[in-house]
Amino acid sequence: MNGMNVNVGIGLFVQNIEKMVSFYRDIMEFEADWDGGLFAEFKTNSGPLSLFMYDRKAFAEAVGVSYYPPEGINLTMEIGIWLPKFSDVDREYERLTTLGVKSFTGDPVTFPFGIRNFYVADPEGNLLEIGSRGQGE
Repeated sequence: MNGMNVNVGIGLFVQNIEKMVSFYRDIMEFEADWDGGLFAEFKTNSGPLSLFMYDRKAFAEAVGVSYYPPEGINLTMEIGIWLPKFSDVDREYERLTTLGVKSFTGDPVTFPFGIRNFYVADPEGNLLEIGSRGQGE
């Protein structure tokens, strides 16, 4: 795939698609393509298929495996949301805090290796790292 024009999508298998679509559409402000069914796709400026969701039980049934619901924070993956400037990270932290989304790592932190970030979890415990590699304001 090296050298090819490839888009990468992240898929979340979700237990409550309505609650999850509401979080990513209304709180995180991603454009949603969802008809109320078992599949939703979200668009950002980075490409046509940046994030999609599929009902967890329906997926397990489709591939012929047993369904086991997750508990607590999902420590098997994260979604990195990279903003242009450090000041954008601070603005997003303030916006999400105002909406009642809590960062379990606290205020944004700038690390010696050049990243400023904070972490939140979506309603089903998937980690979102919101950060920037750019200095800026």
